Amino acid sequence: MILFPPAKVNLGLNVLYKRDDGYHEIKSCMAEIPLHDILEVLKADTFEFHQTGLTVDGDMESNLCVKAYRLMQERYDVGPVYLHLRKIIPMGAGLGGGSSDATYVLLALNELFELKLDDATLESLAAELGSDCAFFVRGGVQMSEGRGEVLRPMDISLEGYFMKLVYPSLHIGTAEAYENVVLNADVSGYESLVQKDFSGLVNSFEQHAFTKFPELKSIKQSLLDEGAFYAAMSGSGSSIFGLFREKPTQNDNENIWVVLM
Repeated sequence: MILFPPAKVNLGLNVLYKRDDGYHEIKSCMAEIPLHDILEVLKADTFEFHQTGLTVDGDMESNLCVKAYRLMQERYDVGPVYLHLRKIIPMGAGLGGGSSDATYVLLALNELFELKLDDATLESLAAELGSDCAFFVRGGVQMSEGRGEVLRPMDISLEGYFMKLVYPSLHIGTAEAYENVVLNADVSGYESLVQKDFSGLVNSFEQHAFTKFPELKSIKQSLLDEGAFYAAMSGSGSSIFGLFREKPTQNDNENIWVVLM
């Protein structure tokens, strides 16, 4: 079985306050985008995990794909499998690649071992692996609240728009991003999203990220200057994306993607 875990961008991301449990309360609109890793999952005699493509730091057991397998092995009648992850989505980029990979392991095991778990159960399992993971069970465009696991599908289509995505090869760790986040409880901008009005959206992580890495602010401005009707940093960074009505310029830089939504 071969699957293609997608990336996501945050059309807006408000960090509202720090909760008593140590997590932060957020509100965000997340959108799946056509940039994918490649995941192969096969039944096997013994468990094996192989990873190629971009280098993922850490030992095997710390990889989210392996954690997803161990979770399913613990809860359900799941036998050994061969997992091969071809990593294409950059890490520390705010694109949710690791979360997507882990969730797609859950989806693959559910199908491969005929567990017949429904989406709600899979979302609950995914939320145990990470705050963004549950989004990838259904994908599409969803409003995300709580610590990211409270999801509601949004009737918003980005079909026909072009997205230019720029990854400047800067890794911004999630812990660092939250330590320096500027809280913003004004979520009124989301009310206009159904009319495809993006003007009221913000990303609470941009202020610190743009101060530490001024080149990120310059990338965002360059996308707007090129004709993007909306541009923002995705997640806690460092990828910057712009949405265009007409196809923007494309070049040979491996860290710049232009995709049709």
